[in-house]
Amino acid sequence: MVNVAYTCGVACMRVPEGAGMFRIDFNKLRFLIADDNPHMRRILRTLLHSFGAREAYEAEDGATALEMYTHYVPDIVITDWAMPIFDGLELAQMIRQPESKGNPYAPIIMLTGHSEKRRVTVARDAGVTEFLAKPISAKGLYQRILNVVANPRPFIKTKTYFGPDRRRNTNGAYIGPERRVGGEFEILQQPSLLDKARSGV
Repeated sequence: MVNVAYTCGVACMRVPEGAGMFRIDFNKLRFLIADDNPHMRRILRTLLHSFGAREAYEAEDGATALEMYTHYVPDIVITDWAMPIFDGLELAQMIRQPESKGNPYAPIIMLTGHSEKRRVTVARDAGVTEFLAKPISAKGLYQRILNVVANPRPFIKTKTYFGPDRRRNTNGAYIGPERRVGGEFEILQQPSLLDKARSGV
C-alpha cells in the first residue's frame, strides 16, 4: 500500500519499504486521450497539463486512437466508452492483444456516463485497468492515474483473457463464485511506470 500526499498539485508517495518519499513526474509520462467530445478532450488535456503532463495526444474516435496508440506508444490510455467507428471497449480489446503493435500492458482508464455494475464488469473483462464515471473530477482522475502508476496489478494470460488481474483481492484461499477455475493461466509482471515516473524528493 502506498500513502499519497498532495502538495502543490504534485503527488508525493511514501513507499513502505523505507525507500522514502517519491514524486511522480507526470511530464515523464505519455498519455493518449480518446473521446469523440472535443469539450471532454479539452477538459482532460487541461487536467493532465495541470498535473504536470506535457505529452497528451488526442483522438476523436476508436480507429484514430488505435493508430495513435501504435505510433506514439502511450504509457496511459484514457478513453471514453461511447465513440464512433469503434468504441472504447473495442479499443481496449485491441490494445490487449499480446501480439499487437505498441504496449499491450498500457493501463487503460475507461470514462463513461454509465457506472452500473454490469458495465464495470464488461469493461474489466475487456482488460480495462480503471473505471471513472462522468462527470469526472480532477481528484478522481488524479487518483486513478496514481493508482495505475504506483499499484500496478499483475497481468493474467489465459486462452480467453489477457489483461490486468481482474481480482482486487488476491487471497489464494478464496472459494467464491468468481474463483478462477479451469484451464492454464500465466501471471506476468508488467513494466513499472513508477520506475519511469518517479524522482527523489
